[in-house]
Amino acid sequence: MTELAQALALGVLIGGVYALLASGLTLIFGVMHVVNVAHGALLVLVAMLTWWMWRHTGIDPIVASVVTTPLMFGLGWALYRGLVVRIRGASASMSVLLTFGLALTVEGVLNVTAGNKFRSATPGYFEESYRIGGVSLPKPQLYGFLAAVAVLALLYVVLTRTWTGRAIRATAQNPDGAALVGVGATATASLAFAIGTATTGVGGSIMSVLYPFFPASHYDWISRLLGIIVLGGLGSLPGALVGALVLGLAETLTATYGSLRWSTLVFYVVILAVLLVRKQGLFGARLREDVAS
Repeated sequence: MTELAQALALGVLIGGVYALLASGLTLIFGVMHVVNVAHGALLVLVAMLTWWMWRHTGIDPIVASVVTTPLMFGLGWALYRGLVVRIRGASASMSVLLTFGLALTVEGVLNVTAGNKFRSATPGYFEESYRIGGVSLPKPQLYGFLAAVAVLALLYVVLTRTWTGRAIRATAQNPDGAALVGVGATATASLAFAIGTATTGVGGSIMSVLYPFFPASHYDWISRLLGIIVLGGLGSLPGALVGALVLGLAETLTATYGSLRWSTLVFYVVILAVLLVRKQGLFGARLREDVAS
């Protein structure tokens, strides 16, 4: 029983972090129908920057997100205004090609500047844990989870309690209707892309502590994150949360009662099973066939 409780606790902690990593990706798709496959590369970019700050200044990697988040917000705004806006209204395949090119550019820059080496930030509490009853809660995972929950809660408040959030949700649900009531599509899309990119500022900083990384590791991350948002339903933030928890629990339960190397396979088997029953994912909206065609 203690073994199961331990696995469930770790699964929830890891799932919370995955939810943050996927939130920006699903927000961008929900508002603009842009499949940002550069999201994983931006996470690795932030992880590398966080590692550099920790190595040279001693700043706590998770605390470093107060620096990386506004930087990534600005970068996201610039990327949308300079690149993504040019394919506005084009098919989703165009966004995949554009952002994949961006991902390759980021990977190449990191290879040249940082080298093709595994890195990981290891603050003083890296191997420490809190113990509650018979359950051990590693400090890195717990701190990362708390930071992720704080950012997700802030994102929820912004999207549901502010005019900016209402504009973003209106644009996602009905772009033409939002334009009729004075919501600027370009400005709103720029802000949504910037916010979605800003989540990598916290997510990448957390990732630098929890997972070893190197420039090409973004391929693994984008495949995981796309799996999460497909399972939850494209464009659905609650769906991304549920999908992330499923992945976290699949990893820990498989590692506990089987082998860690099978955990990713189990997750994709779950995705396949769900999509066979619900093609739109757990929380996705089903399109009319005449509209989809």
